[in-house]
Amino acid sequence: MADTDSEETSFDIYDYWAECRRVQPVGRFGGDESDIWLVTRYADVELVLRDPKRFSSRINADTMGPVMGTVILAMDGEEHRRYRNLVAHAFRPSALARWESELIAPTIHRLIDGLAGRSGADLVAEITSQFPVQVIAGVLGVPSEDHERFHTWALDMNKGPDDYSLSTAASAAMREYLTPIVEDRKAHPTDDLISDIVTAEMDGERLGDEHIYGFLRLLLPAGAETTFAAMGSCLFALLSKPDVLARVRADPSLLDAVVEETLRWETSVTMVNRETTCPVEIDGVVVPKGVSLVCATGSANRDESRYTDPDRWDLDRHEPAHIAFGTGRHQCLGMHLARMELRIGLGALLERLEGLRFDGGSTSADGGAATVGPPTRIEGLAFRSPPHLPVVFDSVRPSPQARADPEA
Repeated sequence: MADTDSEETSFDIYDYWAECRRVQPVGRFGGDESDIWLVTRYADVELVLRDPKRFSSRINADTMGPVMGTVILAMDGEEHRRYRNLVAHAFRPSALARWESELIAPTIHRLIDGLAGRSGADLVAEITSQFPVQVIAGVLGVPSEDHERFHTWALDMNKGPDDYSLSTAASAAMREYLTPIVEDRKAHPTDDLISDIVTAEMDGERLGDEHIYGFLRLLLPAGAETTFAAMGSCLFALLSKPDVLARVRADPSLLDAVVEETLRWETSVTMVNRETTCPVEIDGVVVPKGVSLVCATGSANRDESRYTDPDRWDLDRHEPAHIAFGTGRHQCLGMHLARMELRIGLGALLERLEGLRFDGGSTSADGGAATVGPPTRIEGLAFRSPPHLPVVFDSVRPSPQARADPEA
């Protein structure tokens, strides 16, 4: 997904945001006459996201509605609470535990098995772009052989208003594909997420089709593509620092810190949209009623007033939590699933790919003496990830299952 908005790959969005935080942390985005406003400091972004009365999510219906249909991201108040509680049940702890052992771990090990007998790969093309979408396909209960379609639809749907002809076509294709599965689950529920959604009841009634397909359309790009991007950025950070990679390989308990620091340092989805319901003062600036307010979560996660040396990826950072999953009532429903996928996926790669390192590159990634220059970089504006991760490795260790049962 890194190339969905990377036409100006030479433009450094973090330099722009740093200047905004310094000079105009709350201001019009794109000129004095613009109706789009931008907030870039952590405290202001948090204020907006935690105040649904003055900063409505309804605007997401304008931007996402033509592609996603009816989604909870565009709901406010009691309506949002009721629908969120209903779909949150699908991500209950028992479901997560089952997905971990029956779906997530087998999926990543199957993908790594495909690298056996080789000495190199592009981890984006062969692992990170495949792993989360196959997991989501499994969670939904759709055939694993169709995951490539889901990956393509997710990429196209994420283009949203930038290319409505493509994004709406992908949305329609996804609904057409899912319709017979949804209808079957209504009549014959199983233990997958689609069954949970179609059989859930609110006030004694089941969800209507528009809500069902809206949620499923939202889950696909959110669950697959954002995790794909975050996993690529995690690997980029570790491969850029071989000494840190060696530490994590020796102590897998550090994987949680790898995930959290990467989510702060390279937030996969860097901007969240709200609409003002009244004139409101933010950091001394009056923002008019009825304007689009872009909350730069990626900027907030590198705010100098909250983090020391925020542009540096630091495994040993012990500072306040990030805002990569949002905050308030609209905090990401799938964040626990995403964290689980990242921890298990990264752990499997580090355990099984002996001598994992970048293939090529000679310049420093960020100026630090302990880094090795990558042959790629993290790109994008609204969505960020490395487009490629060319690596070499000495060998591929057998999977835990193969080691436990050599004759399997």
